[in-house]
Parts: sequence; structure tokens; C-alpha cells
Amino acid sequence: MKKIGLISDTHGYLDDAVYKYFDDRDEIWHAGDFGPGVAEPLAAFKPLRGVYGNIDDAAIRAVYPEHNRFSCEEVDVWMTHIGGYPDKYTPQVKKEIYTKPPQLFISGHSHILKVMFDKKIQCLHINPGAAGKHGWHQKRTLIRFCISEEKIHTLEAIELGDR
Repeated sequence: MKKIGLISDTHGYLDDAVYKYFDDRDEIWHAGDFGPGVAEPLAAFKPLRGVYGNIDDAAIRAVYPEHNRFSCEEVDVWMTHIGGYPDKYTPQVKKEIYTKPPQLFISGHSHILKVMFDKKIQCLHINPGAAGKHGWHQKRTLIRFCISEEKIHTLEAIELGDR
């Protein structure tokens, strides 16, 4: 079993509460828009997987890809920053997601926390919202969940406070 901490859209702000909520996690996944000074402390704290977002600089883009497709506990995971939602996927992911769907699709960018199941492709979509202070969102959020035996479970949405 893997315990995952999922975060996105930090935009250079890393709340100390992230360490508390992710203390028991095995890995942290960041769905893009790290901003300066976020990737390094997260990677020093726990193993970090991520993708770059539209505000990320060349240093982040050199380490983190635009799309990160991998297997975790036999679950096919696809993480990208700008991916859209079920029935409204972005053109750059639309073809592949319908021809070779993952079991878990993670995106950021919208600053809207959403957990939706796409029945058409049998895929769980998660957007953890935004954990940073930059943007139009009202609440800063993140998500914790577990993956084991090809199942995604024990999902928790956490509010960190006002933007």
C-alpha cells in the first residue's frame, strides 16, 4: 500500500501544515505550478513526483515533465497540469485518454478541488485544488489517499484555510 499526498498550484507558497498532513504519506505528488522554493523542500521531506505547470520556470521544467504517466501499486496513473475534466478534457490529452485511459487521471490548473469518476473510460479524476495563496480560489486545499491492490481508497480532501 502507498499513502499519497496530492497537492497543486502552490505558486511559491508552501504552508507549514502540508508537512503535518503529509507526515504519514509515502510519497507526495504535485500536479504543477510549483512556483519558486516549493519543489526542493517537498523533495527533501518525502519522495516527490510532479509535473510542471504553466507558471513554472526552466529549472522546474528540467526536473519535472509536462506529463507523468506511471504505475503505482498496479494502478495506471497519468498526471498533467492542464488536463481538463471528464467530457471536457483538453485537446492535448483527449485522444490518448480515450484510446488508452489510465485508471487515475490527476490534473491541477483550475484551482478547483474535484474528484469525479469518468464512467465512459472507467477512470477516477482528481484535481486537488490550489494550496497556494495566488489565484482566485477562496480556500487552499490538498488531498490524501491510498493506493493498494489496484484500488484507490481512503481519500480525504483537506482545507488548509483561506487564500
